[in-house]
Amino acid sequence: MTDEILLETEEKMLKTEEHLLNQLSGVRTGKASPSLIENLQVEAYGSMMRLKELATISTPEARMLMVQPFDITNVKAIEKAIQSSNLGLNPASQGKFIRIVLPDLSAERRAEFVKLCKRFTEDGRVAIRNERRQAMESLKKAKNDGVSEDEVETAEAEVQKLTDQYIVKLEQHLAHKEKEILTV
Repeated sequence: MTDEILLETEEKMLKTEEHLLNQLSGVRTGKASPSLIENLQVEAYGSMMRLKELATISTPEARMLMVQPFDITNVKAIEKAIQSSNLGLNPASQGKFIRIVLPDLSAERRAEFVKLCKRFTEDGRVAIRNERRQAMESLKKAKNDGVSEDEVETAEAEVQKLTDQYIVKLEQHLAHKEKEILTV
């Protein structure tokens, strides 16, 4: 029973780490990356869809993104979604595709992006701690259901070790992204 709780807790913590990585990939650095805009929500076909479901996103140059919609009728909707995102991007429609030239990041904008990354990481830490709390509660219930006290204590120590491991991983991802953002 304690093994199931540990396994479930580790899965949830891994999902939290993956979620943080996904959020961090959407934060702009000095160079162009399709992950910057691929998850933008675009209103198309009567519903909200992610940009990567509607178009091919490429980087022909280090500071340029090219968006080529599968259906040309979505060009205006994609352009509008990119402009309304607060990424500071200005798309230029070229008929069948959209070109986005990434402007240089100012020092203030870089600082804002670092703050945003720190907020994402803090949310991840909180989620990890919540998983730890839930695991500890489950272990207390297991103790009441007849699992030995030694087994529960061992499992609690393992949950704490997992928590510490994943928080360190989140910190490493933040440090890497921060370095990437601040590199001119």
